[in-house]
Amino acid sequence: MVVALLGFASGLPLALTGQALQAWLSVSGVDIATIGFLSLVGLPYTFKFLWAPLMDRFEPWPALGRRRGWLVITQLGLAGVLWALAATSPTGALQAFALLAVAVAFLSASQDVVIDAYRTDLLPPAERGLGASLNVLGYRLAMILSGGVALIWTDAAQGSGWTWPQVYRLMAGLMAGAAGLSAVLLPRLAAPPPAPAGTAVGSARNDLIGFVAVVAAVVAGYLATLHAFTPLARALLGPWLAGGSLSAALQGRWIDLLALLLGIAFTLPLAAWAARRARFATLLDGLGSYFAQPGAAAFLGFIVLYKLGDAFAGALMTPFLLKTMAFSSAEVGVVNKIIGLWLTLGGALLGGLLMLRLGLWRALLLFGVLQAASNLGFWWLALQGKGSLPGLTIPAFDFGFVALAQPTAVDGGLLMVIAFENLSGGMGTAAFLAFLMSLTTQRFTATQFAMLSAFASVGRVWVGPLAGVLAESIGWPSFFLVSTVLALPALAMLWWLRAAVRRLEVVPGAPVDD
Repeated sequence: MVVALLGFASGLPLALTGQALQAWLSVSGVDIATIGFLSLVGLPYTFKFLWAPLMDRFEPWPALGRRRGWLVITQLGLAGVLWALAATSPTGALQAFALLAVAVAFLSASQDVVIDAYRTDLLPPAERGLGASLNVLGYRLAMILSGGVALIWTDAAQGSGWTWPQVYRLMAGLMAGAAGLSAVLLPRLAAPPPAPAGTAVGSARNDLIGFVAVVAAVVAGYLATLHAFTPLARALLGPWLAGGSLSAALQGRWIDLLALLLGIAFTLPLAAWAARRARFATLLDGLGSYFAQPGAAAFLGFIVLYKLGDAFAGALMTPFLLKTMAFSSAEVGVVNKIIGLWLTLGGALLGGLLMLRLGLWRALLLFGVLQAASNLGFWWLALQGKGSLPGLTIPAFDFGFVALAQPTAVDGGLLMVIAFENLSGGMGTAAFLAFLMSLTTQRFTATQFAMLSAFASVGRVWVGPLAGVLAESIGWPSFFLVSTVLALPALAMLWWLRAAVRRLEVVPGAPVDD
């Protein structure tokens, strides 16, 4: 129950900086390439390991303990920032809107650091497969609400006719309620074992100075990207793009993308140097403990690649369905967000059960193949269009919290593609989370899991800008073929790492806490 509740709290703001945000931008008239770049508001998910050591080291609210203290603080912060975002226009104040969305992502990523650490501390190795499934159950239920039911609420013709600001204010209230539950309910249900002696390493002063130094390095990287790498990218690509057929706006997006990649290549080594110079001990020792295990670097490469094809195909799924395929908000809400997410729940639970028989490596391989194959369904949908398969009609309903004003036709092709994608994605996510948990040590749970999940989110966050400009440049059918090809290197790498992954598996018949 604890794992499912924490998963729900984790999933609620995730959709509010992802697909729900894309839907709000789409109906507000923002173009696809800009929406793709605004996926960068999720950058905190890829850098959360930089401040995760502070959450391993410090106890901000002694009465609640280290994990729950951070949990309540981040959830109250999310409630406040979501309320402010609801009061900001995405067209009238795009920069302020983007900054508030980044703040939501920062607090959400921080909440995930605590939740991931709490869950990993709580579950013994033998329970991690089913525990990962229950975590997926919780956050997918939350995404059904914030990413699916919300689309029906905002459909003026068939739904409730809510505005997106109304939806975000409701979500702010739910996050405030989650903070209350975290403070009162969690200790009555279960508590993880206490952290082993020696969790705090180095001096608290050095850790704080190290964190400030790393933040300063990131700011320096941002300024360098803005004032040095953007002009450099324009000088490098400008003459070549000027001779092509791309529009001026799309040429600008390709230049921005190159500047972004140059900025990342500059910022990451600078941040690492700053952490070493400032003796950021909790970060350095946590990462050092991870890299001391055999195959650590190869595991990181696999973590980036395993969900890359899936993330690439899903990066702009909502604009693709709403703007390009011209499905209604209610139809997308019902199929992609509600029926699809329920199928993801089924896939996650099925994946957890199958892992008990398959083991970790075989589950990762089988579910990875299914994930790659599911991308071909969207290629087929982009080619065939609407109406290629017989559909069905969802009758009008009123459940109190959500209503459909009139019967809604559901496209058969859309339903088939979404069903396959969500079932396979749910199974893959369950196996992947169990794999991440198996790589951490309790002494540095927050730091290490934050680093691993940050690498896992690289695809979801960083492919957005490339996905936007690529989809407009080569068309959607070719775009989905590219996403399928991008899923293949992870499968090849998994085959190469099979011995190392099998060493992480629980030995059958071993004690539950072995």
